[in-house]
Amino acid sequence: MNYKLITGGALILILMISCKTETKKTDQETVKAIDTANMDLKADPGADFYEYANGGWIKNNPVPSDKTQYGSFTVLYDANQIKLQKLVLEAAKESAPKGSIAQKIGDFYNSGMDTLAIDKRGMEPILGPLAEIQALKSNKEILPQIAKMHQQGQHPFFYFFGSQDDQNSSMVIANLYQGGLGLPDRDYYTSNDARSKEMRKEYVAHIQRMFQLAGQDENDAKAIAASIMKFETRLAKVSLTRLENRDPFRTYNKMSLAELQKMAPEAQWQEYFTTLGLANPGDINVRQTDFIKEAAKMLQDESLNDWKNYLSWNIINGAASYLSKDFEKADFDFYGTVMSGQKEQMPRWKRVLSNTSGSMGEAIGKLYVEKYFPPEAKERMIHLVENLRVSLGHRIDKLNWMSDTTKQLAHEKLDAITVKVGYPDKWKNYDDLDIEEGRYYENISNARKFSFNEDLAKIGKPYDKTEWGMTPQTVNAYYSPNSNEIVFPAAILQPPFFFMDQDDAVNYGAIGVVIGHEMTHGFDDQGRNYDKEGNLNNWWKESDAVAFKEKAQMLIDQYSAYTELDSLHVNGELTIGENIADFGGLNISWDAFQQTEEAKTNTKIDGFTPQQRFYLAYSGVWRQNILDKELARRIKEDVHSPGDARVNVPLYNIDAFYQAFGIGKDAKRYRAPEDRAVIW
Repeated sequence: MNYKLITGGALILILMISCKTETKKTDQETVKAIDTANMDLKADPGADFYEYANGGWIKNNPVPSDKTQYGSFTVLYDANQIKLQKLVLEAAKESAPKGSIAQKIGDFYNSGMDTLAIDKRGMEPILGPLAEIQALKSNKEILPQIAKMHQQGQHPFFYFFGSQDDQNSSMVIANLYQGGLGLPDRDYYTSNDARSKEMRKEYVAHIQRMFQLAGQDENDAKAIAASIMKFETRLAKVSLTRLENRDPFRTYNKMSLAELQKMAPEAQWQEYFTTLGLANPGDINVRQTDFIKEAAKMLQDESLNDWKNYLSWNIINGAASYLSKDFEKADFDFYGTVMSGQKEQMPRWKRVLSNTSGSMGEAIGKLYVEKYFPPEAKERMIHLVENLRVSLGHRIDKLNWMSDTTKQLAHEKLDAITVKVGYPDKWKNYDDLDIEEGRYYENISNARKFSFNEDLAKIGKPYDKTEWGMTPQTVNAYYSPNSNEIVFPAAILQPPFFFMDQDDAVNYGAIGVVIGHEMTHGFDDQGRNYDKEGNLNNWWKESDAVAFKEKAQMLIDQYSAYTELDSLHVNGELTIGENIADFGGLNISWDAFQQTEEAKTNTKIDGFTPQQRFYLAYSGVWRQNILDKELARRIKEDVHSPGDARVNVPLYNIDAFYQAFGIGKDAKRYRAPEDRAVIW
């Protein structure tokens, strides 16, 4: 779990991209930015633009059996995995000296691929931790044991981590965050809809099965599973909802150790922090106070036996996918098939590669950048970012609902946004990470400990502004409100997001909107609460805040009315931050595109005008097929709307979109001008 808060002059610098219709990938495969084979030209763009832009691709690209969804991000991710595998296999072939990066990468990967050794060991790697839990003699020993598990990168009961102080972003402080649940959301425990009830039933059966694999007889395993479900349900009932956790003021409760002890007196917090290796934690942000209060009470009034069951489950559940095939399969059967409908696991090499890359991200990232990331891509990307910064500034100036006072502060924040592209200037040091040949679970565990110790060492110290929250090989991007920065890893700067030699329309429609999306996060329902320094600070004039909320509500209502699977509604409130960012990104990038020479012409490429290519490129980014179970899960848990909603809702709010495709008042999705949302 990544706790870094990641959620978006008059001279306009024009990104110079030649107007070719194809770009070459390193494997010589040809990629067309706009390909009519991917479209459904029989579909009505005024009724379902997502289908019009992507219908052909959707028809011809069903979800593979080892996936729960398949789309543009997945295609690029898979292509990236091939590149990463080559890098890792090169390291694995070397007879590298002990302690070298090549040795660590190679031994980590090889240990994960040695299924004979892993199966032979069975559950032996976790026998020690399980025995330690069974040796506990009283409830007073529970919290120190949890601290030891947190040290090892496991997360029972609650999460502990360091992050920037929301009201003093230059410093890193300790944080306590609700957690301790085996199901992915508290609502699975508390809701009475059919899916939640079914998930509870299946989860209890899964726990029972895992304890039987661990050596318990059927009756004992059944009783243990019931006790764990009861235990976790108590935690779930005092957990904030995902929507409630979107309020940064509600989750900012900074206090001293003495104040924490007074608030939750049943826990010996000094002993916890001392065991953790942080005897003087300094300021602590207790993100969910009611949760921590109840958790402290549970240390006293839950039986020692129930505690042992719960902590043992955390050991087994956290290790299952790294143990022998019986544990690994049972883990996948529930979290993959039952939860999301996935038919089979992705190939083992991809799973092991993902763990290797996740554990030594910047070490592999450095190799990735050296081999696959052209420096000119970074240069062009930076120019494009500045174009969009100018565009957003102009849009702020034109807002008729915002006062001049707030506009001035918005400009200051926009001007202060830091831009990071490609890769960090300073690479992470992995000297203290111990990786051994043939010890897969231990390597996973050591990587977790390394990450935890790295995090612990930052607490109470100034925040390092050179730090990255994603690795260069990650196909994604982010905005950090505490750092007021937008970050674009090298891996996303490829088709279909970024084309080195395509026309401006497709680049502004794809990566341009991604840039605008991340910028807009700085001014969405959460990001707007942070000032230019990244501090939680209500810098808005009250009347402007009211106007913003009214305009955001229009977008909330539109998304909440959008249905999937016939009757399943998108959660407009939960997804509002990402929806505002999509909408803002489209408008900002469109305005920046208008300053290019291409936008001033009607010259068609592949049969489409520049204006049409802009919106087709955007829509292509979100094309996907997704399993029904996975879609239902994401609607419950994900702050992002489904791909079709990310196309079909915002576009029909944009005047220029109607003009580009000649969509009239009789169109199915036509919105009258007064009903079109306008925010940034």
